Amino acid sequence: HDSKYICKPQVLMQKNKTKTQKFRSSYAWLTKQRSIRERDLNLCRICLLNLYDTVNRFNYNNLSVHHIIPLINDYSKRLDDDNLITLCRHHHELAEAGIIPKSLLLEEAKHPPTFDEKNFKD
Repeated sequence: HDSKYICKPQVLMQKNKTKTQKFRSSYAWLTKQRSIRERDLNLCRICLLNLYDTVNRFNYNNLSVHHIIPLINDYSKRLDDDNLITLCRHHHELAEAGIIPKSLLLEEAKHPPTFDEKNFKD
């Protein structure tokens, strides 16, 4: 059928989406993700600290923006800069598992990295 036609399965899929699922595909979230990644210099913030089994300190691969306080715990913090941090897949999994303390992540989110050559020497 015509792509502009909204069929019954599409309507049902939209109705069955949770608030969180709808948020994750929203323009507000996509815009905020981009903003946080730019703030974090498109680098994993934990890799920059060289913590938790970091292999590559300047890691810009497999990045995502992590909600430190999960949406399910406090939906109102979904777009708060201080609740968002850029992490690589490895560190994101550790953060989700609680291995990386929320306190460390929250502190790092409050103080974005700045580009200064002396800060980026090994």
